[in-house]
Amino acid sequence: MPANSAAQLLLLDKHAVEAALVPDDVLAAVREAFILHSHRQGRVFPLIREKLATGGVFGIKAGDVGRQNLLGFKAAGFWPGNRERGGEPHQATIVLIDPATGRPLCILDGNAITTARTGAAGGIGLQALARPDSRRVCVFGTGVQARVQLSYALALLPSLTEVRYVSANGGPSASFEAEFAGRCQIALATDRNAAVAASDVVITATPGGGALFDADALQPGTHLTCVGADTSGKRELPDGVLERARIVADDLEQARSIGECQWSPDLHCIEIGDLLTGAATFQRQADDITVFDMTGLALQDLTVARFLHERAVADGTGTRLAWPW
Repeated sequence: MPANSAAQLLLLDKHAVEAALVPDDVLAAVREAFILHSHRQGRVFPLIREKLATGGVFGIKAGDVGRQNLLGFKAAGFWPGNRERGGEPHQATIVLIDPATGRPLCILDGNAITTARTGAAGGIGLQALARPDSRRVCVFGTGVQARVQLSYALALLPSLTEVRYVSANGGPSASFEAEFAGRCQIALATDRNAAVAASDVVITATPGGGALFDADALQPGTHLTCVGADTSGKRELPDGVLERARIVADDLEQARSIGECQWSPDLHCIEIGDLLTGAATFQRQADDITVFDMTGLALQDLTVARFLHERAVADGTGTRLAWPW
């Protein structure tokens, strides 16, 4: 019997992925992705991001790292109608492919990976760009991404002790407060502009439906982690903020096409990977406003998926299907 007739495909579902997503490992993988991108040792293929007649948004992020025999893609998007069905609006599936043969090696539930790697990216940006003595943070959103961003922020910048949050309906979220009650002083922001004005760090993690606060509320010295603008037409920042800021993106081209930078594409911007490798330098002044415009790299998905795949192969977890060819 030919050897390829015994080939298998590994499946890692939601539970297998979530159990293996150790934060330190995710941070290391995301940092590696940014460094690979800076050195141009990993490729990011042209992005697909399209609105659907169903009201959803579908996209594909793909890439490879030739020296590591790493190839794959994430098919993902946003389906707002899932809330009415009791499901998560963000949906993602990641596929790792053998670059030598084109055969699929592993299919992974991508929701938890996307959440974790985006949170880790925000944390890396916070460490690189925010004032190290930052104490107050304002979070827009109370969903999955708001929670992971705040979790990484509190872990990586221990000086953060006071949290104010703005919910979609303007009211308090008992579950959001309970999740962080033991790690900080947390309360609902009754005035979003006042909360922004009093904060050292602002995290925007909403669906990107429009400006979240008034531009003149933003004070010198503030760092902004921007998550929600990931499609043409989306934004969370008001006009005038980017022009006052020092801007860093995970990928310049993506940021200028689907991120916050789409609204001011001619402004100077550097990539976070270049800061990590030293290809670009950044000397923060106390009054600098900094923006980390995150649209998400395929390389982040692939480096995280790779360590999950390798670990599952080593310890025998996951589901294996016969996949002859």
